[in-house]
Amino acid sequence: REHFDLILMDMQMPVMSGYEAVRLLREQEIAVPVIAITAHALVADREKCLAAGCTDYLSKPVKFDVLYEMVQRYLPARAMLQLNHN
Repeated sequence: REHFDLILMDMQMPVMSGYEAVRLLREQEIAVPVIAITAHALVADREKCLAAGCTDYLSKPVKFDVLYEMVQRYLPARAMLQLNHN
């Protein structure tokens, strides 16, 4: 019901994995940027997150400056999309 500009998705959630959650979002045509956050740090893990529908990927432990830069990268793009639709 609420609008979100960005989603930080924990990929290893207990009830529904982040992979399942982002697939459901994309099936519902929700185009909000999703940044995967996971302790799995291999290239194959990044590819798995992107294949599931995530926009980008961060491995734990997350460094604040890297998270900050990534959020800045996606929030302006989302704001521009909203301005163009109004």
